[in-house]
Amino acid sequence: MYQLNPLTAHQPKPLSSGASKARPVLKLKPLALFFAALTVSGSALAWQPERPVEFVVTSGAGGGTDTFARTVQSIIGKHQLMDKSIIVSNKGGGSGAEGYVYSASSKDDPYKLTFGTNNEYLLPEVGEMPYAAEDLQPVAAMAMDEFLIWVNGDAEYESAKDFIDAAKQNPGKMQFAGSQSKDTDQTLVSMIEEATGTEFRYVPFNGGSQALVQLAGGHVDANVNNPNENLGQWQAGMIKPLCVFSPDPLPKGEPVYEDKGWGDIPTCQSQGIDISEYRMPRTVWLPAGAPEEAVTYYQELLKKVSETPEWKDYVTRTVQTSQFLSGEELEQYIDNNASTVKKVFEQEGWSAS
Repeated sequence: MYQLNPLTAHQPKPLSSGASKARPVLKLKPLALFFAALTVSGSALAWQPERPVEFVVTSGAGGGTDTFARTVQSIIGKHQLMDKSIIVSNKGGGSGAEGYVYSASSKDDPYKLTFGTNNEYLLPEVGEMPYAAEDLQPVAAMAMDEFLIWVNGDAEYESAKDFIDAAKQNPGKMQFAGSQSKDTDQTLVSMIEEATGTEFRYVPFNGGSQALVQLAGGHVDANVNNPNENLGQWQAGMIKPLCVFSPDPLPKGEPVYEDKGWGDIPTCQSQGIDISEYRMPRTVWLPAGAPEEAVTYYQELLKKVSETPEWKDYVTRTVQTSQFLSGEELEQYIDNNASTVKKVFEQEGWSAS
């Protein structure tokens, strides 16, 4: 593009006294129109969906990731944040691997927005997967799902310290129920063992709901479910929380059972379990190779979603922590999280590499 140098540009001759004093605006119009055209064309070239967008959900209908994706879909529709329609596809087999494989096979496709967790980059670490973590690119993390230690409502333990002390007196006998094996639940149980010098028996079930049924029925001693998964049973007094793996106590709110609410649950670190934080991010991904303009478009879209009253209601209702991450901040979080969990995999002999 040519540039005018103000020191060498041709200067118009002074007007004679008899010449018209009208400014030669017509000679400037082509240049002005040129820059205006650049501005307009730059705006017009910003990426936007031209056909329906598929929300690929890496869980079954009714699961936590399904609720996450459908909440985002509902908010986008209510506030008309996107012109094109949204199609939700549930592909939750293999702890979400089915959904990640499905999306990873559509390289460069900006119309498959995948909703999941940190399982996207952790699953390939513990098993032979038909996809690699690099086959998907992160768009955003929108919330952090908390983990707690839960015991039966009739259990004698009044604190996490009581529970850990009992486990030390009965090594390998107390049972932790969890969702799947070599998954987020068993990883946390292994971290608890390492941090406290205890030994538990981990019993995997097909999902957090089954683990909850076993705990409420008194068939196991504990589980580490998320708050929303265990809410109903806590309200009924069938189970009770001992501590939360969060750097700070959960926000104050209405009592859940008797006079105790989420904000009354102490952090696990304050109970002598040296784990300052263990959370599951609610993440959104695109296939590798999708245009950077599409990544930016969805980041901005999801940021708008996270600022709505409906989103704030969702995270409050499900007792999650609203935390929006994208770009370098999200990449740094993924690197740190993966590094921490990989150490557990290697220590337990789960690593596939």
